[in-house]
Amino acid sequence: MSGRVLSFTTPAGAVSVRVRDCVVAGWTGRDKAALDHHIEELAAIGVPGPSKVPLYYRVAAAQVVQSDTVQVLGRDSSGEVEPVLIATDDGLLLTVGSDHTDRKVESYSIAVSKQMCPKVLATAAWPVEPGPWMDRLTLESRATIGGREVVYQTGTFAMIRPLLELVEGYGGLKPGTVMLCGTVPVSGGIRHADRFAMRLSDPESGAAVEHAYSIETLPEVS
Repeated sequence: MSGRVLSFTTPAGAVSVRVRDCVVAGWTGRDKAALDHHIEELAAIGVPGPSKVPLYYRVAAAQVVQSDTVQVLGRDSSGEVEPVLIATDDGLLLTVGSDHTDRKVESYSIAVSKQMCPKVLATAAWPVEPGPWMDRLTLESRATIGGREVVYQTGTFAMIRPLLELVEGYGGLKPGTVMLCGTVPVSGGIRHADRFAMRLSDPESGAAVEHAYSIETLPEVS
């Protein structure tokens, strides 16, 4: 079964991709100390550590969206800014996305938690041009919590395993596959927000890809 058709604005024009598969690469920190820090962040909210690193979690293609609002159950979920690769017939595109995850479910099954929430992507993308220059690319997220916007995450691609290394570790990406490639540490601890804004930028050229979405919480009933 295929997911929805996503549309991206690229320097060469508009590109449409029908999503057939989605994979979330987890535990992708390049630096052991930074990876241990992320493991500790999750352990603080009851999430067990990985069996190996990196791990690849499959997610239903229909969970990949480009919305400006998502609906989640309760207030136990949160966003995570990540570089995202989209495989097309003409090569790989790079954009920014959020691996929105249910943290309560994550405490007993990371794989299930990944499936519980949408994976939100931006509507702009760049063609992938491999090289050391990619390490300078930056990731930032800002979260609106209690009516106040705060810096939630900041980091560079140098903190994450090289993206093409992640692709190779998975066995390659067929056209129509979306891969979320890992995140950078959170400032102040993982927590729920009412709005999540994310940005991928090149500090040298000033180019950036941005997206933001609101989180609507549905009531938990029993």
